[in-house]
Amino acid sequence: MNGPAQAANEPAETAPGPARASADSDPPGDIVHPGLDAIADEQHGGQPGGAARRDPDGLPELAAQFEDEKPGRMLTGSANLLVGTAAVAVGVLALWQVFRPLPQGSKYYLIIFLAGVLPLVFLAYPSGLRLRPGRGGTAATRSRPTAADWSLAALALVACLYPVLPIPFGSGGGGYDAFLDRQGLLAPADLVMGTGLLVLLLEACRRTTGWILPAVCLLFLGYGYYGGLLPQSWPVAHAGLDFSQIVDAFYNSDSGFYGTPLDVAASYIVLFTIYGAVLDLSGAGRFFVDLSTAAFRRSRTAAGRTAVASGFLLGTVSGSGAATTVSIGAVTWPILRRAGYPAERAGGMLAAAGVGAILSPPTLGAAAFIIAEYLGVSYLQVLGWATVPTVLYYLGILLSVEIDARRSGVRSVSVDAASPWRLLGRFGYHFASLIVIIVLLAVGMSATRAVVLATVLAAALSFLDRGHRLTPRRLASALAGGVRGVLAVTAVCAAAGIITATTTKTGLGPQAAALLVDGARAVTDDPVVVLVLTAVLAALALTLLGLAVPVTASFVIGWVIIGPALLNLGVATPAAAMFVFYFAVLSEASPPTALAAVAAAAVTGGRLVPTMWQTLRYALPAYLIPIAFVITPAGLGLLGIGGLRQILTATVVLALSVAVLAVAAGGWLPGVGPAGAPERVLAALAGVILLRLEPVSVAIGVGLSVAAIAGVLVRRGSAGRSGGQAGTPAELREVTQ
Repeated sequence: MNGPAQAANEPAETAPGPARASADSDPPGDIVHPGLDAIADEQHGGQPGGAARRDPDGLPELAAQFEDEKPGRMLTGSANLLVGTAAVAVGVLALWQVFRPLPQGSKYYLIIFLAGVLPLVFLAYPSGLRLRPGRGGTAATRSRPTAADWSLAALALVACLYPVLPIPFGSGGGGYDAFLDRQGLLAPADLVMGTGLLVLLLEACRRTTGWILPAVCLLFLGYGYYGGLLPQSWPVAHAGLDFSQIVDAFYNSDSGFYGTPLDVAASYIVLFTIYGAVLDLSGAGRFFVDLSTAAFRRSRTAAGRTAVASGFLLGTVSGSGAATTVSIGAVTWPILRRAGYPAERAGGMLAAAGVGAILSPPTLGAAAFIIAEYLGVSYLQVLGWATVPTVLYYLGILLSVEIDARRSGVRSVSVDAASPWRLLGRFGYHFASLIVIIVLLAVGMSATRAVVLATVLAAALSFLDRGHRLTPRRLASALAGGVRGVLAVTAVCAAAGIITATTTKTGLGPQAAALLVDGARAVTDDPVVVLVLTAVLAALALTLLGLAVPVTASFVIGWVIIGPALLNLGVATPAAAMFVFYFAVLSEASPPTALAAVAAAAVTGGRLVPTMWQTLRYALPAYLIPIAFVITPAGLGLLGIGGLRQILTATVVLALSVAVLAVAAGGWLPGVGPAGAPERVLAALAGVILLRLEPVSVAIGVGLSVAAIAGVLVRRGSAGRSGGQAGTPAELREVTQ
């Protein structure tokens, strides 16, 4: 992982200059001017109210520091032209493949796609190694590609194209068909090229994500090679694989480099990143933030609601937790600061809202596309599974916002903003392409075609805004930006083939799953308790895994190792897949890394560790709701599966669970007053018990909830009779600190 350690030591210095300046230069009084005071202002090119003032030059670079992947080089000159041209070519190929697939088949396309992308990784991302004193660090990220980078890019191009080159290389080479015919019996040239590609992919992952994912891949590689030396009485022992078998599994099989993860990156993710780039360049991102600010400008909790709504809407464009956190933080932190939010609490709110971007339809994180491929379902089904949990997640954040506004004595802030109806009337067309995706998926069109058509629509609608018209040059920039945005993901997905191929060849998945279940059964033989314990252990394992590797790799590893454990206990496949997905995503909100929280602390200048704990508090529903997916069949209602009654019952019960958990975490019952320690304990117990979604558990949970509410009412009545107040803002601020 990258960035957190440095940011932890100096959070104040890493805050973006323009955003910090706006926070410190707010005019006196309670009126905040976020730049929404004009509709289609000609001086700003017709964009929503002077957004140029809210677009700090360093914002994209700051966001990149806290992504799963490291920030790339700021290329200039001929290198930038070459990388941009190659990226546009890859983007055109990806779009062309949707409507005119290459006749040689999907694997042939994946080979060409990887050949177009992997060399760009070595040119766009620095090595990060300090080979000479005084070099490296920030300067390295801005430097030109070195001779070594160009050499690695050339080697990557050769190693990737080797399977399709119609040139004999001794007993190898000879074209695509000849390469496939040698599956299981590779020629020496095949072994050399396959080994070279293995090393290059590990280096690409190191450059884009850090050392941990390559180390994990090497661990799986070592297990495949040395696993035969383990005592055969051990559950994870296997017969052993020689190096040629391992390279064959990686290089010339459908479960290796060119497996499902890379297929998803080349067929889905690249198209959605291009769509996101087009939508952002058309002004949609700024419009979504403007609309959120305008919608709540007269509310007492306008500042918090604006941050949450902005995170949700920007998630439709971003699909990235850290990037969304930085984007909404640069705009809403001055408002939150003026309202009286401490930096750490505001940072936690921003981070939790940003992480929701990866969980929110219609552009979920990359792992969601892998779910669709692994399970053989449409992407629309995955979106359907994510809808209710997303609503419950944001319900939890909004309730926490309301509680904090009352408990912390947050001030009302008057936002000088345009009418939301005027904004919708002028710029509401930005929603059109998002709606088109859903409609096209609903009528049976593939996700790839739907997103391409939505991209075309977004590009056409951009001409309604003079300042954001996608001219041919800007459209090429969007294509290049979209492809550059998928470089790191492609490297991770291709390297994930090391994990999936090793697991498939050795049978590690079922063996590891059996160990997990046996660990739960060592405690008890009760099937219900075994399932609950397995779910808890799986959640802990996935959370720890997510701290070390990017979300996509975390999901792949979790699915092949932990997924079978849940399936063996009778958990439905959709529930198991979404369980793994949610805990893979939550690494961005989990201490001690919590990349979204680190990004938020950089924006607000707050202390890092308290910001992480505030993020965890706001994101609490996201940690508990997935447990309900798997511990009872009724939990499928949360995924929209089952009859209407089951879906509504599960939604209402979990909404109550989220509400009482928010009360327990925040120490306040909205509309009543502060909750003491006994009421908070009762509320916490109620929230956890309600996750079971069985009649007896629901009855107990409801009873405890009523008891907690009654306790708060009694406490308020006692305070009123004694002439005191149910917690003044000053007292409550003291309590929260």
